[in-house]
Amino acid sequence: MPADQDVPVETYVLKGSRLAKRLRAEIMASQQHLLDIGGVTPRLATLLVGEDPAAIAYRSSIERTFGRVEIEHTRVELPEETSNMRFLETLRHLNADPEITAILVLMPLPPQIDPHLVLENLSPLKDVDGITPTNAGRLHLGLPSLRPSTPAGGLALLDHYGVTLDGARVTVVGRSNVVGRPLATMLSLRHATVTLCHSHTKDLGAETRRAEIVCVAAGHAGLITGDMVSPGAVVLDFGVNVADDGQIVGDADFEGLQGIAGAITPVPGGTGPVTALTLARNTLAAGFAALGGNLDHVEYTLPDRLQQRVESAATQ
Repeated sequence: MPADQDVPVETYVLKGSRLAKRLRAEIMASQQHLLDIGGVTPRLATLLVGEDPAAIAYRSSIERTFGRVEIEHTRVELPEETSNMRFLETLRHLNADPEITAILVLMPLPPQIDPHLVLENLSPLKDVDGITPTNAGRLHLGLPSLRPSTPAGGLALLDHYGVTLDGARVTVVGRSNVVGRPLATMLSLRHATVTLCHSHTKDLGAETRRAEIVCVAAGHAGLITGDMVSPGAVVLDFGVNVADDGQIVGDADFEGLQGIAGAITPVPGGTGPVTALTLARNTLAAGFAALGGNLDHVEYTLPDRLQQRVESAATQ
C-alpha cells in the first residue's frame, strides 16, 4: 500500500544493470540448449530504411548487446527513397531466409512506406518484437507468443526487484502498439488491475494517484511529476527524450519523485539495458519456434545443468 502522505519516503532506484547479468547468463545457456536440440545458430536481421538517427542509435545498442551474448546480427539497409514494393520484396526475402531467425524493422519508416506492410507481411515466427496481428492476438488470448521487448523487459525488471503484480493497482500511461497496449495486456495476465491512460484521458493525475505502480511510455519528458504519484508507489519509466541540454531524460520527473516514489527506474540505466537483452532472448525464442514449427514452442525450459549454470553466473 502507498505510504502515509506526511511520512518521507526513501526512493529505491531500480537499475537495469543488476538484472542484465542474469539475463546474459540465461541467454548464453538458452543458446546452448537450442544448439543441443538441433536448432540453428540464432541470427537477428535488422531492416533499416533511410538514416534516422534514433533508429541507427537503437541498432548500435542492439549490436553491442548481441556481441556480448554472442548472437549473430545482420544489417539490412535500404535507401530513404525505397518504394513499398522494394521494401516488401526485402521483407519477404528475410522471411524465407533459413539463416535468419528473427527480424526487426527499425522505426520510424520514411513517410512513403506503409507501416501496415510490416504488420501484415512479417512472418509471425520471426516477429521478434511481437507486432504482427498473430503475435498480438495470441498475447491478448494468453497464448504463447513473441512479446514486445520493451514491456516484457520492464516486467522482468519489476520481477527481479520483487514488485508484486498480482492484485496490484497499475496505471499505464501511453497506448502505443509496442509498449502501452501490450504492457496493459501483460499486466492483466499477471492479475493486476490495470487502467490504460492516453492523451485524451481527463485528469491524468487522478488516475496515476490511484495506482500502486505507474508505468509511463508517453514520449513526453517529465510528464509524471511528484504531485501525480501516491507516496510509496513504484514508477516504471520507459521514456527516452532528448532534453534541451542534450541529456537523455524519461517521461517521469526523476528528481521530483525522489522522496515520494517508493521505487523508480532511472533514465538512462533503468528499462533501457533490459530491452536489448530481452530482444536477444526473443531472438532465441524465435529459434525454438522455428525448430518446432509454431509459436507454441517459443516457451521452453532449460535442462537442470544449464539452469544451474545460470544461477551460478548470476550470483558471481
